[in-house]
Amino acid sequence: MEKKIKNYHIALIPDGNRRWARKRGFQPWIGHQAGAQTFSKILDKALEMRLHYFTFWGASFDNLTKRSKMEVKFLYKIMTERFKKAAGDERMHKNKVRVNVLGRWEEIAPDQTKKAIKNVIEKTKDYSKYFLTFLIGYNGTDEMISCIKNIADLVKKGSIPSDKINEKVIQENLWTNFLPPVDLVIRTGCEGDPHNSAGFMMWQTAYSQLYFTKTFFPSFSAQKFEEVIKDFERRERRMGS
Repeated sequence: MEKKIKNYHIALIPDGNRRWARKRGFQPWIGHQAGAQTFSKILDKALEMRLHYFTFWGASFDNLTKRSKMEVKFLYKIMTERFKKAAGDERMHKNKVRVNVLGRWEEIAPDQTKKAIKNVIEKTKDYSKYFLTFLIGYNGTDEMISCIKNIADLVKKGSIPSDKINEKVIQENLWTNFLPPVDLVIRTGCEGDPHNSAGFMMWQTAYSQLYFTKTFFPSFSAQKFEEVIKDFERRERRMGS
């Protein structure tokens, strides 16, 4: 009998690629390359564990606009290669994985990266067994500002009265509107400083459980990922009460 899909939404913030590289005397982009390899292994584990929703913060808007041109160029190179590969990846099609990419990537990414992203989105758009969402050029503050502007436009056009703005309206106008609330946020590379960044999915994580580890992302194994999920399953969730 096929195992039941776990209707969890797991979000992963993969911090520590550059520090991992620096400790080994490598250039920062080597850490990003190692991180991409780690992600592939974790994705295998997520599918093996039958996690329904998996969201991965690939890069913030600041990551892609404020770091050195060489590092950003290499980041886009990795993204382009990985998304091209994903479009024909048997894992995506065999498991009916719908790939989505959210953020401001269309404003700033090179044409070849945008083409690769749009291609995998198109090829998987009809799948609904699993949802794999990448956040690229993403800041949670940008998402919320966009949401507020959208709602303001609806009110201005008379599509919705201002006194009818509620949680449902806000949810519908988020970039992440098709995703359920995040059950667990995993953040790697926290050296005694567990924190959020750039308002990461601020609406969707209101009641999320949190897991922080000092381990840099390239060293965060698929086995450890599984252990964290199993630990989450044993927790008692109070949902803010």
